[in-house]
Amino acid sequence: MAIRQILTHPGGAHKDELLACAVLAAAHGCGIVRREPSDGDLADPGVAVVDVGGEHEPERSNFDHHQFGPDHEPVCALSLVLQHLGIYDDARRFCDWLETTERLDVTGPRETSAWLGIEPDVLGRLNSPVDITLLRRFASVDRVEPGEALYEILRWVGADLLEYLKSLRERLEYVGEHAGMWEVADLNVLFMPRTDPLPPEPSAGLGRHLEAIGMEEATSGLVYPDRRGPGYGLSRFRDDPRFDFTRIEGEPDVHFAHARGFVAKTSATDPERLKELLRLARV
Repeated sequence: MAIRQILTHPGGAHKDELLACAVLAAAHGCGIVRREPSDGDLADPGVAVVDVGGEHEPERSNFDHHQFGPDHEPVCALSLVLQHLGIYDDARRFCDWLETTERLDVTGPRETSAWLGIEPDVLGRLNSPVDITLLRRFASVDRVEPGEALYEILRWVGADLLEYLKSLRERLEYVGEHAGMWEVADLNVLFMPRTDPLPPEPSAGLGRHLEAIGMEEATSGLVYPDRRGPGYGLSRFRDDPRFDFTRIEGEPDVHFAHARGFVAKTSATDPERLKELLRLARV
């Protein structure tokens, strides 16, 4: 059944229900109401009740987590909505911020800081006006309707998250089909060949692909099509200092080498020449 209204609690707003509402707004395009739910709301699958109501009943569009016990794995309202949409596993895998958001909402800043291995005040230093303003504006209203500035911003946030997960899954399949590993000067390098058509961002997903195949710790460099020209980009992976691309800035087919040595661009397309440039850049 299509959701015709999103309902979440009044009062102070938190990141988990704001993001859950944003995802539902992107998926269904309906308005958001901030009030306590009635029994009728909880019984109506056309009303998505988010982060309030004491029920997790996705078949009735109820997505609350507060009734879960202390031994339950930390999940928040956003987690439950993503599970309902069938994309939670990908979100946990590809959205590095999600588990931190879950833990912050369920266990609070002190326990989350301990889990992250940082002092509690560090979390506050990571806040930005984007977080503060969106949460404050969301908390200040009783309704948010399509066409209003706040609603459209939330819908953008939700749509971008959904599109990121969808496109990244497709991108990983694409990379897995085309990419290969090279061993150059005793280092592993992931090579992504030029394809037709060329993806908008040829280097996107390469790091996630390496994680998926268990090679993220054993890989030192990346070679991928240059989206601005016919050649290739060469870069360190995870800033491995054993490649310093300033060492090849004088080569005739290298037209850019960053002064800090982590990336270079070349017009070369022949794999053997690309490997030669990597060998020259090897520290």
